[in-house]
Amino acid sequence: MCTYATINTELEGSAKGPDSAWFGVTRGTVYFDHPVHAFAEHTLNIDFADPARGPGARVAVELTAASARELVAAIESVLASAPAEMAGLSGSQAAVVAQQL
Repeated sequence: MCTYATINTELEGSAKGPDSAWFGVTRGTVYFDHPVHAFAEHTLNIDFADPARGPGARVAVELTAASARELVAAIESVLASAPAEMAGLSGSQAAVVAQQL
């Protein structure tokens, strides 16, 4: 069953494309659906893109649900280990994140 749940988010960062060139990333699209390439029935799919540069400025990732959850936990852990001001958190936000880990 497909959820059709898709979330787009504005991003600020960089990605390395298939031609080994770096490009700015301005949008992230996250959805849970059938993968195109991964060997799983459903995957969490993430597209990092700069729509202003066309379809070639895109990096796609397909992760199993378990792998996606591990990635989320790893990201939260790394951000929690960084000083709050570097991770873009206020002191109270950093305390909430630390309690959740």
